[in-house]
Formats: sequence, C-alpha cells, structure tokens
Amino acid sequence: MPESEPSAPWEYSLYIPNDPRAVTVCRRTLRLILTLHGLITLVDTAELLATELVSNAVLHTKGPAALRVHCSAGVLRLGAWDADPEPPDPPRALDHLTEAESGRGLALVRACADVWGWQPQSRNGNRGKYVWCELAAA
Repeated sequence: MPESEPSAPWEYSLYIPNDPRAVTVCRRTLRLILTLHGLITLVDTAELLATELVSNAVLHTKGPAALRVHCSAGVLRLGAWDADPEPPDPPRALDHLTEAESGRGLALVRACADVWGWQPQSRNGNRGKYVWCELAAA
C-alpha cells in the first residue's frame, strides 16, 4: 500500500449506533488508521481522547454518533458528532476527580489535547453537536 504524503490532508468518518460496544470499534479503527498513516507515536493518546469523546456521545445521547479523524498540516483532529444539540458539560479539574468513577472525560481531553472545543452541527437532518480535539502530528 503506498504511503500518503505527510502534507496531503486526509479524513475518515465512522458512523456508529448508540451502542457501548461502538466505543471499542472506534478505538480499534483509529489505531489502524493512525498506524497506516505512519502516526504510531500518537496512537495511545489519540485512542484515549477518541474513547472519551465517543463514550460521551454514546452514553449521554440517545441517537446515532460518528467519529471523525482528520489530519492536515501536521495537526490530527479527532471529533465525535452526536444527535444531542446541548453543549457538553464544562470539564472539571482533574485533581478533584481522582476518586470519581465518572466525569473525567472532558477533563482528560483538556489535559491531553493541544486544544479542544465543540460546536453545534447538523448531519443528515439531525441536529447535534461536534466535540473535537487536536494533537500535533509533526
């Protein structure tokens, strides 16, 4: 399989049902995508971030979701779209969550990503939101 140019942008989208098993499918698919694009050094952090984003989409909404993976100009962007237009709860400080069994998702994203954010978005007539984060790929 030919390697893509490092500067050539690429994007993948994986549409998933509202099923907790979809988180594992997304994580394994992301590992394969990053490995094939020569970004193996980002796999562990990217898997953690994608797991948190997709878990939130599956656990806190009732509709379908999607994982998006985009790389351009040395920046890897991971994002999860879900059918709930409500903004995500703001991340709490990690030091207050050391004993908590839940609620760490966006705090981990904020701590591990270079930048993160969210925006309202529509897909196939469904209103929702897109929560994303970026990692330097170069």
